[in-house]
Amino acid sequence: MITRRELIMSLTAIAGAAVSGGAQVSGKNYQARFWHKSGDAVYCELCPHGCVLPEGKTGICRNRKNVKGTLISLGYAYPCAIHSDPVEKKPLYHMLPGTKTFSLGIAGCNLRCKNCQNYNISQSSPLQTNNSYLPPEKAVEEAIKRGCSSISYTYSEPVVWIEYVLDTALLARKAGLKNILVSSGYINQEPLVELCKVIDGANIDLKSFDNNVYHNLNAGKLEPVLQTLMTSRKAGVWVEVVNLVVPQWNDDQKMIREMCRWIKHNLGSSIPLHFSRFFPLYKLTNLYPTPAQTLENARKIALEEGLHFVYIGNVPDINSDTHCLSCGELLISRKGYYTELNALTGGVCAKCKTPVPGLWGS
Repeated sequence: MITRRELIMSLTAIAGAAVSGGAQVSGKNYQARFWHKSGDAVYCELCPHGCVLPEGKTGICRNRKNVKGTLISLGYAYPCAIHSDPVEKKPLYHMLPGTKTFSLGIAGCNLRCKNCQNYNISQSSPLQTNNSYLPPEKAVEEAIKRGCSSISYTYSEPVVWIEYVLDTALLARKAGLKNILVSSGYINQEPLVELCKVIDGANIDLKSFDNNVYHNLNAGKLEPVLQTLMTSRKAGVWVEVVNLVVPQWNDDQKMIREMCRWIKHNLGSSIPLHFSRFFPLYKLTNLYPTPAQTLENARKIALEEGLHFVYIGNVPDINSDTHCLSCGELLISRKGYYTELNALTGGVCAKCKTPVPGLWGS
């Protein structure tokens, strides 16, 4: 484990070398992508915030910094979170069920969610967290060593450390691993298109279906996230949507119904939708956990609007199994993160041979 002092010294040296074209990690520069000069400042083109950074300043994400007129990715190859997780934890229910995914997280996020569940790393800079040095090729080696079928870029906001995601995902794909993006989807179209070339599955957090809520709760906007969902789906990425239902913020039934209608019309009725339970954390400790009945009502609305696969998360007692749409056969049973394949064979129902939407294997 590298200490914060060692990381700061290392990144300071790297930043100086990167400006002169000399910073290398596994053959890749720490210099960020998706930016251009704007006078004496740099203009970051990665996400809708469009940060204009004078010399020495860092973007909203705390991860991208102007060093002598060059935009540097501070956290490249320095994850602060490394774990092997069930893929269902992402949550992804229709992708490689029952397998492990190698999960990586680097500090930083381009949103400011008052309800953030991982605020200790997402609302921090890579200079403030305890990190391990894990270049892309070592990340792939470790994933294989741990018997994982995929690598997940997760925990914070992988969009803001996109350079590391792109480099690692490319090597992972060559090694036969799948790549998973767990993201809020707050990204511009050009970098998103690049991501979609190497990402196999994504769980996108659609935080609400109201621009005012996005502004006040998350410090963002709704439309870019909707564009991310449509672009990812069109590019062939397997997409699942999660909606964390926060009491008094996004639990309005009319808003939920409008969201479900949009998902069906723009993404299709087979897209899995996860309604997840909120627990009081960070700046919303004054609230209460989402009532189970609120989540049940949300699922009922989604089913009424024609979505076929609707799940409830963070409530262990509520059923989250998957059944065949044609014959009703139990395909996948889930208890917590334990998953059992009952009648799913090669992506089809073993009983009636109806194909089941998802990404089930190689």
